[in-house]
Amino acid sequence: MGSPPPPSASEARAPLRIVFMGTPALAAHILERLIAASGQDFIVVGVVTRPDQPRKRGLKMEPSEVGAVAERAGLPTLKPVKIRTPEFLAELKSLAPDLIVVAAYGRILPNPVLDAARLMTINVHGSLLPRHRGAAPIEGAILEGDRESGVTIMRVIERMDAGPILLRRAIALAADETQGTLKEKLAELGASALLEAIAQFRDGTVIETPQDENLATYTAPIEKARAVIDWSVDAAQIERMVRAYDPWPVARTTMAGEDLLIWRAAVRAGTSRGVPREVPARTAAPGTIIGLKPDATVQCGDGALALLEVQAPGRRRMAAAEYLRGRRVVAGTRLGS
Repeated sequence: MGSPPPPSASEARAPLRIVFMGTPALAAHILERLIAASGQDFIVVGVVTRPDQPRKRGLKMEPSEVGAVAERAGLPTLKPVKIRTPEFLAELKSLAPDLIVVAAYGRILPNPVLDAARLMTINVHGSLLPRHRGAAPIEGAILEGDRESGVTIMRVIERMDAGPILLRRAIALAADETQGTLKEKLAELGASALLEAIAQFRDGTVIETPQDENLATYTAPIEKARAVIDWSVDAAQIERMVRAYDPWPVARTTMAGEDLLIWRAAVRAGTSRGVPREVPARTAAPGTIIGLKPDATVQCGDGALALLEVQAPGRRRMAAAEYLRGRRVVAGTRLGS
Protein backbone atom coordinates (compact mmCIF):
# COMPACT_ATOMS: atom_id res chain seq x y z
CA MET A 1 0.00 0.00 0.00
CA GLY A 2 1.44 3.39 -0.99
CA SER A 3 1.83 6.32 1.32
CA PRO A 4 -1.00 8.93 1.45
CA PRO A 5 -0.75 11.86 -0.97
CA PRO A 6 1.00 14.95 0.34
CA PRO A 7 -1.29 17.62 1.78
CA SER A 8 -2.44 20.38 -0.55
CA ALA A 9 -1.22 23.92 -0.04
CA SER A 10 -4.48 24.89 1.67
CA GLU A 11 -4.29 21.89 4.00
CA ALA A 12 -0.70 22.67 4.91
CA ARG A 13 -1.49 26.20 6.01
CA ALA A 14 -2.47 26.81 9.60
CA PRO A 15 -5.98 28.15 10.10
CA LEU A 16 -6.35 31.90 10.49
CA ARG A 17 -6.59 32.92 14.13
CA ILE A 18 -9.53 35.26 14.72
CA VAL A 19 -10.32 37.43 17.72
CA PHE A 20 -13.92 38.70 17.75
CA MET A 21 -14.96 42.02 19.33
CA GLY A 22 -18.62 42.87 19.91
CA THR A 23 -21.41 43.29 22.44
CA PRO A 24 -25.15 43.15 21.47
CA ALA A 25 -27.41 40.46 20.05
CA LEU A 26 -26.62 41.31 16.42
CA ALA A 27 -22.92 40.70 17.08
CA ALA A 28 -23.72 37.57 19.10
CA HIS A 29 -25.46 36.01 16.10
CA ILE A 30 -22.46 36.76 13.89
CA LEU A 31 -20.16 35.18 16.49
CA GLU A 32 -22.33 32.06 16.65
CA ARG A 33 -22.11 31.68 12.88
CA LEU A 34 -18.37 32.25 13.01
CA ILE A 35 -17.86 29.60 15.68
CA ALA A 36 -20.06 27.12 13.77
CA ALA A 37 -18.00 27.62 10.60
CA SER A 38 -14.60 27.30 12.31
CA GLY A 39 -12.37 24.56 11.02
CA GLN A 40 -9.39 24.14 8.72
CA ASP A 41 -9.53 27.66 7.33
CA PHE A 42 -9.98 29.65 10.54
CA ILE A 43 -10.60 29.34 14.26
CA VAL A 44 -11.91 31.79 16.84
CA VAL A 45 -9.21 32.06 19.50
CA GLY A 46 -10.73 34.74 21.72
CA VAL A 47 -13.47 37.28 22.27
CA VAL A 48 -13.48 40.87 23.49
CA THR A 49 -16.69 42.36 24.86
CA ARG A 50 -17.86 44.85 27.46
CA PRO A 51 -17.70 44.04 31.18
CA ASP A 52 -20.59 42.20 32.82
CA GLN A 53 -23.44 44.47 33.93
CA PRO A 54 -26.31 44.21 36.43
CA ARG A 55 -29.53 43.19 34.74
CA LYS A 56 -33.16 42.61 35.50
CA ARG A 57 -34.81 43.12 38.86
CA GLY A 58 -32.28 41.17 40.87
CA LEU A 59 -29.45 43.25 39.39
CA LYS A 60 -27.44 40.07 38.92
CA MET A 61 -24.20 40.62 37.04
CA GLU A 62 -24.58 39.09 33.61
CA PRO A 63 -22.41 39.03 30.49
CA SER A 64 -23.24 40.79 27.27
CA GLU A 65 -24.93 38.77 24.54
CA VAL A 66 -21.54 38.22 22.92
CA GLY A 67 -20.01 37.32 26.27
CA ALA A 68 -22.71 34.70 26.82
CA VAL A 69 -21.99 33.08 23.44
CA ALA A 70 -18.26 33.05 24.19
CA GLU A 71 -18.91 31.51 27.61
CA ARG A 72 -21.00 28.70 26.14
CA ALA A 73 -18.29 28.01 23.56
CA GLY A 74 -15.54 28.00 26.19
CA LEU A 75 -13.60 30.77 24.45
CA PRO A 76 -11.07 32.99 26.25
CA THR A 77 -12.88 36.27 26.85
CA LEU A 78 -11.50 39.72 27.61
CA LYS A 79 -13.82 42.29 29.19
CA PRO A 80 -11.77 45.48 29.47
CA VAL A 81 -13.18 48.58 31.12
CA LYS A 82 -10.63 50.58 29.14
CA ILE A 83 -9.04 49.53 25.87
CA ARG A 84 -6.20 52.07 25.87
CA THR A 85 -4.14 50.34 28.53
CA PRO A 86 -0.91 48.34 28.23
CA GLU A 87 -2.56 45.50 30.17
CA PHE A 88 -5.38 45.03 27.67
CA LEU A 89 -3.04 45.34 24.69
CA ALA A 90 -0.77 42.69 26.14
CA GLU A 91 -3.73 40.33 26.70
CA LEU A 92 -4.95 40.91 23.16
CA LYS A 93 -1.53 40.27 21.64
CA SER A 94 -1.19 37.08 23.67
CA LEU A 95 -4.04 35.63 21.57
CA ALA A 96 -1.84 36.12 18.45
CA PRO A 97 -4.70 37.08 16.11
CA ASP A 98 -4.27 37.04 12.35
CA LEU A 99 -7.57 38.88 12.01
CA ILE A 100 -9.54 40.95 14.50
CA VAL A 101 -13.23 41.06 13.61
CA VAL A 102 -15.32 43.90 15.07
CA ALA A 103 -19.14 43.95 15.09
CA ALA A 104 -21.06 46.55 17.10
CA TYR A 105 -18.36 46.89 19.74
CA GLY A 106 -19.25 50.54 20.32
CA ARG A 107 -15.80 52.08 20.72
CA ILE A 108 -13.28 53.66 18.38
CA LEU A 109 -10.21 51.42 18.49
CA PRO A 110 -6.77 53.02 18.77
CA ASN A 111 -4.01 52.11 16.36
CA PRO A 112 -2.11 49.86 18.83
CA VAL A 113 -5.22 47.66 19.09
CA LEU A 114 -5.77 47.66 15.32
CA ASP A 115 -2.14 46.73 14.76
CA ALA A 116 -2.38 43.72 17.08
CA ALA A 117 -3.79 41.73 14.15
CA ARG A 118 -1.13 40.22 11.89
CA LEU A 119 -3.20 40.79 8.74
CA MET A 120 -5.90 43.33 9.49
CA THR A 121 -8.69 44.48 11.79
CA ILE A 122 -12.01 44.42 9.96
CA ASN A 123 -15.51 45.61 10.85
CA VAL A 124 -18.98 44.29 10.04
CA HIS A 125 -20.98 47.53 9.67
CA GLY A 126 -24.78 47.56 9.37
CA SER A 127 -25.11 49.92 6.39
CA LEU A 128 -23.95 50.43 2.84
CA LEU A 129 -20.98 52.66 3.57
CA PRO A 130 -20.23 55.49 3.21
CA ARG A 131 -23.93 56.07 3.94
CA HIS A 132 -24.90 55.95 7.62
CA ARG A 133 -21.58 55.90 9.41
CA GLY A 134 -21.79 56.05 13.19
CA ALA A 135 -23.63 54.44 16.04
CA ALA A 136 -27.12 53.91 14.60
CA PRO A 137 -26.94 52.89 10.93
CA ILE A 138 -29.91 50.51 11.13
CA GLU A 139 -32.20 53.09 12.69
CA GLY A 140 -30.80 55.69 10.29
CA ALA A 141 -31.77 53.72 7.19
CA ILE A 142 -35.39 53.49 8.36
CA LEU A 143 -35.57 57.10 9.55
CA GLU A 144 -34.33 58.35 6.20
CA GLY A 145 -36.77 56.22 4.22
CA ASP A 146 -34.02 54.29 2.40
CA ARG A 147 -35.21 51.64 -0.02
CA GLU A 148 -32.26 49.38 0.69
CA SER A 149 -29.76 48.68 3.42
CA GLY A 150 -27.07 46.10 3.90
CA VAL A 151 -23.70 45.37 5.43
CA THR A 152 -20.20 46.53 4.66
CA ILE A 153 -17.03 44.67 5.55
CA MET A 154 -14.32 47.30 5.90
CA ARG A 155 -10.79 47.69 7.20
CA VAL A 156 -10.89 49.55 10.50
CA ILE A 157 -8.86 52.73 10.82
CA GLU A 158 -8.71 55.20 13.70
CA ARG A 159 -11.58 57.22 12.22
CA MET A 160 -15.21 56.29 12.64
CA ASP A 161 -16.31 53.90 9.88
CA ALA A 162 -14.02 55.59 7.36
CA GLY A 163 -11.77 52.68 6.37
CA PRO A 164 -11.60 51.16 2.89
CA ILE A 165 -14.36 48.77 1.84
CA LEU A 166 -13.61 45.07 1.31
CA LEU A 167 -17.11 44.04 0.26
CA ARG A 168 -20.75 45.19 0.51
CA ARG A 169 -23.97 43.19 0.40
CA ALA A 170 -27.39 44.87 0.02
CA ILE A 171 -31.00 43.94 0.78
CA ALA A 172 -34.29 45.72 0.04
CA LEU A 173 -36.19 47.23 2.97
CA ALA A 174 -39.78 46.12 3.51
CA ALA A 175 -42.45 48.80 3.77
CA ASP A 176 -43.10 47.76 7.39
CA GLU A 177 -39.43 47.25 8.32
CA THR A 178 -38.62 47.90 11.97
CA GLN A 179 -35.33 48.25 13.78
CA GLY A 180 -35.88 44.77 15.19
CA THR A 181 -36.64 43.02 11.89
CA LEU A 182 -33.80 44.78 10.09
CA LYS A 183 -31.28 43.86 12.78
CA GLU A 184 -32.23 40.20 12.41
CA LYS A 185 -31.79 40.35 8.64
CA LEU A 186 -28.48 42.21 8.83
CA ALA A 187 -27.12 39.87 11.48
CA GLU A 188 -27.59 36.95 9.08
CA LEU A 189 -26.36 38.93 6.07
CA GLY A 190 -23.39 40.22 8.07
CA ALA A 191 -22.38 36.71 9.11
CA SER A 192 -22.48 35.48 5.51
CA ALA A 193 -20.55 38.51 4.26
CA LEU A 194 -17.94 38.05 6.99
CA LEU A 195 -17.37 34.41 6.05
CA GLU A 196 -16.99 35.49 2.44
CA ALA A 197 -14.41 38.11 3.44
CA ILE A 198 -12.47 35.60 5.54
CA ALA A 199 -12.34 33.28 2.53
CA GLN A 200 -10.87 36.14 0.50
CA PHE A 201 -8.17 36.63 3.13
CA ARG A 202 -7.50 32.93 2.99
CA ASP A 203 -7.23 32.98 -0.81
CA GLY A 204 -5.30 36.23 -0.99
CA THR A 205 -8.00 37.89 -3.11
CA VAL A 206 -8.93 40.79 -0.81
CA ILE A 207 -9.37 44.10 -2.64
CA GLU A 208 -9.73 47.42 -0.85
CA THR A 209 -11.89 50.23 -2.26
CA PRO A 210 -11.58 53.67 -0.65
CA GLN A 211 -14.83 55.28 0.51
CA ASP A 212 -16.10 58.37 -1.29
CA GLU A 213 -16.02 61.02 1.45
CA ASN A 214 -18.42 63.20 -0.54
CA LEU A 215 -21.15 60.58 -0.04
CA ALA A 216 -20.61 60.06 3.69
CA THR A 217 -23.53 60.58 6.08
CA TYR A 218 -23.55 60.13 9.85
CA THR A 219 -25.91 58.82 12.50
CA ALA A 220 -25.96 59.81 16.17
CA PRO A 221 -26.45 57.40 19.08
CA ILE A 222 -30.11 56.69 19.80
CA GLU A 223 -31.40 58.05 23.11
CA LYS A 224 -34.83 58.12 24.71
CA ALA A 225 -34.97 61.90 24.38
CA ARG A 226 -34.86 61.54 20.60
CA ALA A 227 -37.86 59.21 20.63
CA VAL A 228 -40.32 61.94 21.70
CA ILE A 229 -42.63 62.67 18.77
CA ASP A 230 -42.77 66.17 17.36
CA TRP A 231 -46.25 66.29 15.84
CA SER A 232 -45.39 69.37 13.77
CA VAL A 233 -43.33 67.30 11.31
CA ASP A 234 -44.90 65.33 8.48
CA ALA A 235 -46.78 62.09 9.11
CA ALA A 236 -44.47 59.94 6.97
CA GLN A 237 -41.46 61.02 9.03
CA ILE A 238 -43.22 60.15 12.29
CA GLU A 239 -44.31 56.76 10.93
CA ARG A 240 -40.69 55.97 10.02
CA MET A 241 -39.66 57.05 13.51
CA VAL A 242 -42.14 54.59 15.03
CA ARG A 243 -40.60 51.74 13.05
CA ALA A 244 -36.99 52.85 13.57
CA TYR A 245 -37.40 52.91 17.36
CA ASP A 246 -39.11 49.51 17.66
CA PRO A 247 -38.14 47.73 19.94
CA TRP A 248 -36.04 50.47 21.60
CA PRO A 249 -36.38 53.22 22.73
CA VAL A 250 -39.96 53.23 21.28
CA ALA A 251 -41.52 56.38 19.83
CA ARG A 252 -43.52 58.20 22.49
CA THR A 253 -45.80 61.09 23.22
CA THR A 254 -47.99 62.23 26.12
CA MET A 255 -51.74 62.31 26.63
CA ALA A 256 -53.24 64.11 29.60
CA GLY A 257 -49.76 64.31 31.11
CA GLU A 258 -49.13 60.56 30.87
CA ASP A 259 -46.54 58.90 28.63
CA LEU A 260 -47.89 56.92 25.71
CA LEU A 261 -45.69 54.59 23.68
CA ILE A 262 -46.52 54.25 19.98
CA TRP A 263 -45.70 50.80 18.62
CA ARG A 264 -47.46 50.83 15.27
CA ALA A 265 -48.89 53.59 13.13
CA ALA A 266 -49.91 54.25 9.53
CA VAL A 267 -49.84 57.37 7.40
CA ARG A 268 -53.18 58.87 6.43
CA ALA A 269 -53.59 61.55 3.81
CA GLY A 270 -54.59 64.19 6.31
CA THR A 271 -57.18 66.27 4.54
CA SER A 272 -57.89 63.67 1.83
CA ARG A 273 -60.91 61.39 1.71
CA GLY A 274 -61.37 58.49 4.08
CA VAL A 275 -60.40 60.15 7.38
CA PRO A 276 -63.32 61.00 9.71
CA ARG A 277 -63.32 64.62 10.80
CA GLU A 278 -64.89 65.30 14.19
CA VAL A 279 -62.53 68.28 14.28
CA PRO A 280 -62.08 70.21 10.99
CA ALA A 281 -58.63 69.49 9.60
CA ARG A 282 -57.95 73.11 8.72
CA THR A 283 -58.30 74.23 12.31
CA ALA A 284 -56.64 71.25 14.05
CA ALA A 285 -53.24 71.91 15.58
CA PRO A 286 -50.52 69.25 15.17
CA GLY A 287 -50.97 66.52 17.77
CA THR A 288 -54.77 66.82 17.78
CA ILE A 289 -56.84 63.64 17.50
CA ILE A 290 -59.06 64.46 14.50
CA GLY A 291 -60.82 61.13 14.14
CA LEU A 292 -61.55 57.99 16.16
CA LYS A 293 -63.02 55.59 13.58
CA PRO A 294 -61.86 53.26 12.21
CA ASP A 295 -58.55 54.29 13.84
CA ALA A 296 -57.51 57.15 16.08
CA THR A 297 -56.06 59.67 13.64
CA VAL A 298 -53.69 62.45 14.70
CA GLN A 299 -53.08 65.66 12.79
CA CYS A 300 -49.42 66.18 11.91
CA GLY A 301 -47.59 69.13 10.41
CA ASP A 302 -48.26 67.59 7.01
CA GLY A 303 -50.77 64.78 6.70
CA ALA A 304 -52.14 62.67 9.51
CA LEU A 305 -51.12 59.52 11.35
CA ALA A 306 -53.37 56.66 12.41
CA LEU A 307 -52.38 55.09 15.74
CA LEU A 308 -52.67 51.30 15.54
CA GLU A 309 -50.91 49.92 18.63
CA VAL A 310 -49.95 51.76 21.83
CA GLN A 311 -48.86 51.12 25.39
CA ALA A 312 -49.37 53.09 28.59
CA PRO A 313 -46.91 52.83 31.52
CA GLY A 314 -47.29 49.56 33.39
CA ARG A 315 -49.80 48.18 30.89
CA ARG A 316 -49.64 45.74 28.00
CA ARG A 317 -49.41 46.71 24.37
CA MET A 318 -52.87 46.98 22.87
CA ALA A 319 -54.82 48.25 19.90
CA ALA A 320 -54.97 52.02 20.03
CA ALA A 321 -58.74 51.98 19.56
CA GLU A 322 -59.14 49.73 22.61
CA TYR A 323 -56.92 51.93 24.74
CA LEU A 324 -58.67 55.15 23.75
CA ARG A 325 -62.13 53.68 24.32
CA GLY A 326 -61.06 52.69 27.82
CA ARG A 327 -59.91 56.25 28.46
CA ARG A 328 -63.04 57.75 26.86
CA VAL A 329 -60.91 59.92 24.64
CA VAL A 330 -62.80 62.28 22.35
CA ALA A 331 -61.85 63.98 19.11
CA GLY A 332 -60.06 67.22 19.83
CA THR A 333 -57.80 65.68 22.49
CA ARG A 334 -54.26 66.97 22.06
CA LEU A 335 -51.23 64.72 22.25
CA GLY A 336 -47.83 65.93 23.31
CA SER A 337 -49.01 69.08 25.02
